[in-house]
Amino acid sequence: MPDYSDLKIWHNGKMINWNDASVHVMSHVVHYGSSVFEGMRCYQTEADSAVFRLPAHIRRLLNSCKVYRMDCPYTHEQLQEAVLETIRANSLKSCYVRPVIFRGCGQFGVNPTGNPLEAYIAVWEWGKYLGSEALEKGVNVCVSSWNRFAPNTLPALAKAGGNYLNSQLVKMEAVANGYQEGIALDSQGHISEGSGENLFVVIDKVIHTPPLAASILPGITRDTVITLARDLGYSVVEEMLPREILYLADEIFFTGTAAEITPIRSVDQIVVGPGRRGPVTEALQSEFFDYVEGRKQDRFGWLTPVYLHSARPALK
Repeated sequence: MPDYSDLKIWHNGKMINWNDASVHVMSHVVHYGSSVFEGMRCYQTEADSAVFRLPAHIRRLLNSCKVYRMDCPYTHEQLQEAVLETIRANSLKSCYVRPVIFRGCGQFGVNPTGNPLEAYIAVWEWGKYLGSEALEKGVNVCVSSWNRFAPNTLPALAKAGGNYLNSQLVKMEAVANGYQEGIALDSQGHISEGSGENLFVVIDKVIHTPPLAASILPGITRDTVITLARDLGYSVVEEMLPREILYLADEIFFTGTAAEITPIRSVDQIVVGPGRRGPVTEALQSEFFDYVEGRKQDRFGWLTPVYLHSARPALK
């Protein structure tokens, strides 16, 4: 594991050392998975470092709190500024950002309402989630034997820590069988998403993606890709998709904050299209990275500058 000991973490409004960010073993989150979190990226643009879609991520974080009846003591604006403050405190040009809110140590038992909330924001340098070559060559994936949770069991629209036990099963099974990632189906056998990514399928240059009703997380990169694709003139259809469409598609790609836009070259050892990144995926990647790295005008207001309006420290 890399040495992060020189980094600072935001905890309940104060900066602390990385190694001092600890959780009591009897915290509610340890026993019952009662956490909500976000993942976002700060990119180095030509003008400044900038967090991509910061307001949308904070909104989803607070929405996750609302679903789980967590009365977050921080406002949207305070959490946004805390993210920027944490990046500045660590003098990073680009990084991954992980805010997490969880129920700490208090009363014991399933009922969480008597437990205090703890809020942390950590930042660190993190490369390509599925490997640097994956953006061009793609990844090999399988359809998992593990389904996503059924409606009215766990709320898929909340980005909650407990949901990711399901994701771990999908990911571990895929890796154990020699794949880089797994695709989960929903409880009715329709395509849902990857262990930590949303999914898009391209057929005859029309882009298809599962709807929110397929037990998917409402991905912010997913929303970004839909917006950029339509802006480029592509048709995007949100609809329930059968498993076998994965074997017939011209292109398939994952989206996510960590995965960004990653093509899929095979599913269950059946080659997707020509077995490499397709033209639609490549066009979307080019548009996405031109945008987040500041080579195109921020016409959607998706980039929040980190240092532009503050005293800028020496960058690492």
